[in-house]
Amino acid sequence: MIFSRKRADGGRGARDERAAEVLDSYDAEPTGPSRGPYDSSEAPDGVQRLDLGSLHIPAVPGVEVRVQADPQGVIQQVVLVHGENALQLGVFAAPRSEGIWDEVREEIRQSLFADGAAAQEVEGEYGTELHARVRTPDGLTDLRFVGIDGPRWMVRGVYQGAAATDPVAAGPLAECLDGLVVDRGQEAKPVREPLPLRLPREVAEQAEGGEGGAPAPAPREA
Repeated sequence: MIFSRKRADGGRGARDERAAEVLDSYDAEPTGPSRGPYDSSEAPDGVQRLDLGSLHIPAVPGVEVRVQADPQGVIQQVVLVHGENALQLGVFAAPRSEGIWDEVREEIRQSLFADGAAAQEVEGEYGTELHARVRTPDGLTDLRFVGIDGPRWMVRGVYQGAAATDPVAAGPLAECLDGLVVDRGQEAKPVREPLPLRLPREVAEQAEGGEGGAPAPAPREA
């Protein structure tokens, strides 16, 4: 958005300034979103990404992609790890007309409350986040829930580690989220249904009959 000082007179100077402002606004018109998660229809080219079906994860130095998959190669869980920090990713179908993060976030908050965990809404880089502290076998753990509504999809991320309380600590994990690409597909899906995630074919064939949870293969340029 472009701002300019108001002139005291309504003469030529004011008209010239308004005209310049209109021209500048056209010049500044973005050709697409400045950052992701991107829909596949508007994602920038020339980026190395790991193709997991509905999610394409950008290659960021130091970030390991860990997936849990069944013997058929269907992914049950995706977690990005950098040092002591982790980011769990999920992607879900959403209606064309409106986002679902507000509703999903409230349900998460109520579920946490029912389990005896306190949760607080905080304004973050992507809008309203949910910060919680939960009890685990290893003790109290901080979690930060982030939701991003896109065209007919929603990405949910859950930060753990120092990144759960300090967004600056997210570093490369946040870079992965900013560069994420969602391939929604055209088929109709019930709202909130997880979008399909699959290992690349060659990896799924190797994993058949074995255990999931191994690091994903190296990404390819898209």
